[in-house]
Amino acid sequence: MSNERPFTMITGGSSGLGLELAKLFAQDGYDIAISGSSERIFEAAETIKSYGVEAYPHQADASTYEGVDSFWKFVKSKDRKLDAAVLNVGVSIGGSFLENDLQEELKLIDINISGTVHMAKRIVQDMVPNKKGDLLIVSSLSATLPTPYETVYGPSKAFGFMFAESLREELRDTGVNVTAMLPGATNTDFHHNAGMDSTYFGDERNKNDKELVAQQGYDALKNKWDHVVCGDEATKKAAEENRTTPEEVKAAEHAKKAKPQ
Repeated sequence: MSNERPFTMITGGSSGLGLELAKLFAQDGYDIAISGSSERIFEAAETIKSYGVEAYPHQADASTYEGVDSFWKFVKSKDRKLDAAVLNVGVSIGGSFLENDLQEELKLIDINISGTVHMAKRIVQDMVPNKKGDLLIVSSLSATLPTPYETVYGPSKAFGFMFAESLREELRDTGVNVTAMLPGATNTDFHHNAGMDSTYFGDERNKNDKELVAQQGYDALKNKWDHVVCGDEATKKAAEENRTTPEEVKAAEHAKKAKPQ
């Protein structure tokens, strides 16, 4: 029966890394509640169901308090113990900070930071009394460097990384694990949606395979690692180099890649 299977929830599950992570949970026999802002979330649910598990899709606006809360209430309405959760929803905006729309940048902060904190609060308060659970917070390689021409996005992901690390330590003795996932550029619609087709990141040849990235993140969660940089060897090397490279050097390099042509 469905209720005998483990249960997880994934935000931003319509496509990309969220859907790839959902497939991995499904392969391991998890029933899954997934959220997304578009009707694509219902197509994603059908894909997940093809693995022989239950999928519960919920369409909501992750940029609003009400949207985040509605998905949590939807998860709780299933009356299931929450075994795992993935906070994957996130957006970027490419281009000049001087010229970008302020409301869109504030919306990015609402999604990437406020929504993450809001949902994480609900999740850990639900998991800790059960003394068990796994929480994956999807940050980015961008958390390790300045990101000119994605000037609001990078810092929002740095928040996500440090938030995950802090929460992990707080919950160390509770039985609840928190893992941070830091993908490099990945072959999803992420950069296209950010308006970055004319940049280095618009070229698929410069991106990691989404199945590889998702698998690495999933394995890290299952092994209860602190964090994982996801991608090929060049991506992992970049993360290591970012630990010692001066900030202004990293900023200049990223600007070359992210500045619109």
